[in-house]
Amino acid sequence: MDYEEETIAAIATPIGVGGIGILKISGNNAENIARKVFRPKRSIKSFDSFRLCLGHIIDPKSKLPLDEVLLSIMHAPFSYTREDVVEINSHSGYTILSNILQIILQAGARLAKPGEFKLRAFLNGRIDLTQAEAIVDLINAKSDMSVRLAASQLAGALGTRIEEIRQALIKILAKVDASIDFPDEESTTIKGSHIARQINKSTLKPIKELLAAYSQRKVWHEGVAAVIAGRVNVGKSSILNRLLQEERAIVTPIPGTTRDILEYTVNIEGLPLRLIDTAGIRKVKGKVEKKGVDLAKSQLTVADLTLLVIDRSRRLNEHDLKLLSKVDQETTILIINKIDLPAKLSEKTINSTFRDLPRVNVSALTGEGFKNLNKAIFSKILDNKRQISPASIIPNLRHKMALTKAAKFLENASTNLINGFPMETVAADLCWAKDALEEITGNKGSEEVLSDIFSTFCIGK
Repeated sequence: MDYEEETIAAIATPIGVGGIGILKISGNNAENIARKVFRPKRSIKSFDSFRLCLGHIIDPKSKLPLDEVLLSIMHAPFSYTREDVVEINSHSGYTILSNILQIILQAGARLAKPGEFKLRAFLNGRIDLTQAEAIVDLINAKSDMSVRLAASQLAGALGTRIEEIRQALIKILAKVDASIDFPDEESTTIKGSHIARQINKSTLKPIKELLAAYSQRKVWHEGVAAVIAGRVNVGKSSILNRLLQEERAIVTPIPGTTRDILEYTVNIEGLPLRLIDTAGIRKVKGKVEKKGVDLAKSQLTVADLTLLVIDRSRRLNEHDLKLLSKVDQETTILIINKIDLPAKLSEKTINSTFRDLPRVNVSALTGEGFKNLNKAIFSKILDNKRQISPASIIPNLRHKMALTKAAKFLENASTNLINGFPMETVAADLCWAKDALEEITGNKGSEEVLSDIFSTFCIGK
């Protein structure tokens, strides 16, 4: 990719009215462009790196000040992209930021593509691919733990672990290659079972540990999908509002108020929980309500957790029992709602009908029982053997695929060593495993992979 002669620029902060907006310029011509568009308050011969300078952006047509700004320059290679980088802190607003950007582009920069600042940081060796992906995770983090995990990866934890495994693999490969090149020398003779043990201990074991940690990713980065299900008017929307601690869903005594899928994210005991409120199950009277009930039933099949709500102030009916037959009892918590009202559902009936489900009694009206509900949700996820005490490093799907590929080649190499296959076959598998590991950090990878990763960023990132 030929980018060295081009200087790029973009707005780095979200468009909107605010106190401060930031524009970035990166490339060999960044300082020259800054001198064309910026007039300092006091005369300076040179811009000192990492020092703010007060002045104005000048409109090239009128020669008048457009905005008072703070400008800083970071000289290469001590910048994020390892190029000369200029940052302009102006006032924020769509019109003023757009006008400043146009002036910068007219002075010789071109508009950056999505993720191009990160791409240049990668191409110049400032970050590896795992760190670039960590920035996306950090921006989209839904819990304190997902922030910490993304920050660990941004600091290079995953890249460092992959490099450790790669170096161990290189040492093994060197021994195998030596035995191929010098088969008659005693010093290069290797025992297949011994090398196989080294492969298993130094490479396969840590790779499998990383793959095992992948199962935690959905919990911490995406959240647990929790469907609130029940027949009509059992208080599902009220429970949603109480868990969110604000009024999000419309609550009325009229049956069938919720006809669509409502989804919100909340932290329960530190876990991001995606709460999904569904239409009440009953005999439908129209196409719209039928669609809502069908959506509710479909959500039950994909839920990580089901909160099955029963109204204690009403007797059980066929819809309660049908829902019970549809839910996965391993991932379901029974919520007995409306305990503030006189009970028409006996403990004996509840115990005999729902004996296999963990149960929490609540009042969505008063808030009674919701602390116990939070604890029950957390415990249910633990009971489902989700490893929610997180590893310090969690790979994403791309990493998982590459690690799985590497593990397969390593297993082949280990098996072939034990079975006495030619060393050339073993060396080929080890090389392919090394290539798979290098795909993760970007030491080896296609332009298509790079494009796919960096296109997920906004312009200016």
